[in-house]
Amino acid sequence: MASSNLKVTQVRSLIGQCKRNRAVIAGLGLRRIGQQVVVGNTPAFRGMIKKVLHLVRVEEANV
Repeated sequence: MASSNLKVTQVRSLIGQCKRNRAVIAGLGLRRIGQQVVVGNTPAFRGMIKKVLHLVRVEEANV
């Protein structure tokens, strides 16, 4: 059974990233390195995470 939430942590800087990547990170609710957010495990959020996978770390949330 899939988890209903994902914990996303920003691990890399947005300096030098294109506007699209910056917008995706902002859409996930992240603002700085080390910040964590819990988002739903939906196709929309999974697609956003896939676009910026090189900037974030993803774990299943135990919420």
